Amino acid sequence: MSDKPERIAKFMAAAGLCSRRDAERWIEDGRVMVNGETLTTPATLVGADDDIIIDGKRVKQKTSSPRLFVYHKPAGLVTSHRDEQGRATVFDHLPRDLPRVISIGRLDLDSEGLLLLTTSGALARAMELPANSQERVYRVRIRGTPMETHYQQLERGVRVDGVDYQPIEVVPEREKEGRNQWLTLTLREGKNREIRRIFEHFDLPVSRLIRIQYGNFHLDDLESEEVAEVPREDVLKLMKKLGVE
Repeated sequence: MSDKPERIAKFMAAAGLCSRRDAERWIEDGRVMVNGETLTTPATLVGADDDIIIDGKRVKQKTSSPRLFVYHKPAGLVTSHRDEQGRATVFDHLPRDLPRVISIGRLDLDSEGLLLLTTSGALARAMELPANSQERVYRVRIRGTPMETHYQQLERGVRVDGVDYQPIEVVPEREKEGRNQWLTLTLREGKNREIRRIFEHFDLPVSRLIRIQYGNFHLDDLESEEVAEVPREDVLKLMKKLGVE
């Protein structure tokens, strides 16, 4: 932590504990203490000398360089540190020797593939910002065959239930699996359940969704639930490019 005081929610995100939004919820739930007092507002400022305890555990102020990991998420896991419905989460299945990390973006319960994990809340926010335009690539299996009009709508952007979605590049694979069609989709926006909602609108439900690329990072041949760390020099270059301090 720098010598300059900062909001507790920002500190928690930068420490890789959770997102700022989750930090606000943790504070509302009475899980965060500063200097012996349970916080009631995320507007509280903290500095280098403050004693911060979360869920009964003292938080050490981070001085090491941010770390970044590529993880192959399997279907059936929630991308959350805690699930209100008691479902298994990504973070329950990570190797025990991994540091505390947060996800860069999310993959829904039924989706699989590349998920980036980092110890830096600042890096996660920068990667997620629409202004930084991080390309996301997916292999998607749908039930049915898209028409030319579907491709045209995707290429110019489509409106579904009052939500506008940015243009999506679509490349159909030549081989079909019975009534199923595989597509490769490239997008830069990544709204919640975007691909599934668009294809449901087309009456072409998604039966499998695999993210294979996020920014410059690729899934390649990483096995399900396997984790690979990004070299430190690559992380520092990325942070410099994104303007992350």
